[in-house]
Amino acid sequence: MISTTVKYKLYPSLLSCFDRFERGYLDEQGLLDRINRIPIPQTEAQFRGVSFEDAVIKGIGEESFDIDILSRVRSFLPRPMLKTQVYCEYQLNDSLIYGYVDVIGKMLAVDIKTTSNYRSGCFAKSHQNFYLPALRAKGIRSLRYVITDFKDVYLEEYDQMADLTFQEAQISRFCEFLETRRERISDLRVFSRI
Repeated sequence: MISTTVKYKLYPSLLSCFDRFERGYLDEQGLLDRINRIPIPQTEAQFRGVSFEDAVIKGIGEESFDIDILSRVRSFLPRPMLKTQVYCEYQLNDSLIYGYVDVIGKMLAVDIKTTSNYRSGCFAKSHQNFYLPALRAKGIRSLRYVITDFKDVYLEEYDQMADLTFQEAQISRFCEFLETRRERISDLRVFSRI
């Protein structure tokens, strides 16, 4: 049965933190800090990733990056680019998954990723794949991740038939986590209260 009431508002990077928690890379307090949006300093890698995206899409700070890598990443963007930083939301039972995809074209959405260590297929379980059903009404048929480690460029592409079973189960476990630690959660946006 599909609920029309939204009890949880979740975004992909928060769900990625829960994934890291489940795999033992983030402790419970670290996850609670992310849920409560405790400010943490931006890392150099995060800054470089945001700067790279600005260079690719807006042409800002291009001189800081390899022109060949910039050109290759741009070659995988949709033509024409209809819009950048497109808001997406998708309701799964009583959870609303929301966020922004970097670029959309007529039938293709693209998210640009930077990493220090790329593993093939690593975005198959990304919660950003919920952008696919969120963008279906806009005519988007596939979501392409364009990934660079600043030495090479990699692609992963998923269509509307992408299997979201893993992500759905993880969201269910995350909502259980939230409920059992409700008294330790001070930022009530995750509970759809703000």
